[in-house]
Amino acid sequence: MDLALTEEQRAVQKTAREYAERRLMPAAHARDKESTFPEAELRELGDLGLLGVAVPEELGGAGAGVVAYSLAMQELARGDASVAVAVSVTNMVAELISRMGDEGQRTRHVPRLVSGQAVCGAFALSEPQAGSDPAGLTTRAERTAGGWRLTGTKQWITSGDRAGVMVVWAMTEPGSGHKGITAFLVEGGAKGLIVGRLEDKMGLHGSSTAQLVLDGVEVGDDAVLGGVSGGFRLAMMALDGGRIGIASQAIGIARGALEAAVRYAGERVQFGVPILKHQAVGNMLADAATWLDAATLMTLRAAALKESGQSFGDVAAMAKLFATEKAGLICDIALQVHGGYGYTTDFPIERACRDVRVTRIYEGTSEIQRIVIARSLLARAARDGR
Repeated sequence: MDLALTEEQRAVQKTAREYAERRLMPAAHARDKESTFPEAELRELGDLGLLGVAVPEELGGAGAGVVAYSLAMQELARGDASVAVAVSVTNMVAELISRMGDEGQRTRHVPRLVSGQAVCGAFALSEPQAGSDPAGLTTRAERTAGGWRLTGTKQWITSGDRAGVMVVWAMTEPGSGHKGITAFLVEGGAKGLIVGRLEDKMGLHGSSTAQLVLDGVEVGDDAVLGGVSGGFRLAMMALDGGRIGIASQAIGIARGALEAAVRYAGERVQFGVPILKHQAVGNMLADAATWLDAATLMTLRAAALKESGQSFGDVAAMAKLFATEKAGLICDIALQVHGGYGYTTDFPIERACRDVRVTRIYEGTSEIQRIVIARSLLARAARDGR
């Protein structure tokens, strides 16, 4: 097994790291405190090719692959998780359209997304009563003379108030469960698309999370993505890949927290020596470093499988489960090492602890990941006749 990165992957990683250190880190605290949406930064990231890392070059993307995307997300999340989550969703939407859209959809929407012209993308699947269970959607799409009319409410939509392009899932065959779900492409500002409540969240203050009300939004047949009643398959495909992005975000947040903790432990003197030399502190940081390395390898493995066209869903679920849960522990350890200072906004650790918590929830909760993994184990046992 070759674990070495290619020259292109290293170049993407370097670009993301340098941008994060130069532009994201210095203003991360202010964005968090003031809840400032990073529109200018997203346009700059589009110029750098980081809004479509795995999107084909002919559509304006970088064409660098899923491993490079994971590496970029780790670096951006290390700089500012609020920016990283908007980048992650935009990459996911652009990649989904580039893979499953028709020629008109690809050429109309993908270049706008990856360049930053559309600012960002949004993934409008969740609803107030349909989070982990997409088959419970109540948003409806009804036939009209010229296409479809969408009516319903979406909840927890990252960048929903800012996105220039969004994928919206709705029931086209009520009563058919997941077999009756269709995905539609809707442009920001469409008539009847109303931005409702913006969530006042625990973390990720620089990222907007919106309720969207679709009050008779009309779209043409050319807005159907992946065919009528093909929406559930698209959602599961996108979420499988999206879990690589969320695992990468968690890794980036945790890496930043661990680096800060190691620096602080090397400088903070108690009982005559830096606290890093105290075994209790050193052991905590050693555990954190081990978990972080394991999470990184698991996530890059999932990315490599996806990039090579192999089955990766269960591996991505494992990576997300492990990376997000261990990242939470790593951030908690980093706060503990900082002592009382870590609990104040003078240090970035308290923000890391707030930002990392949601990674165990969105793109499928930890409980859903365990269901995915368990089902994979059962299917594998059935195939092997065990």
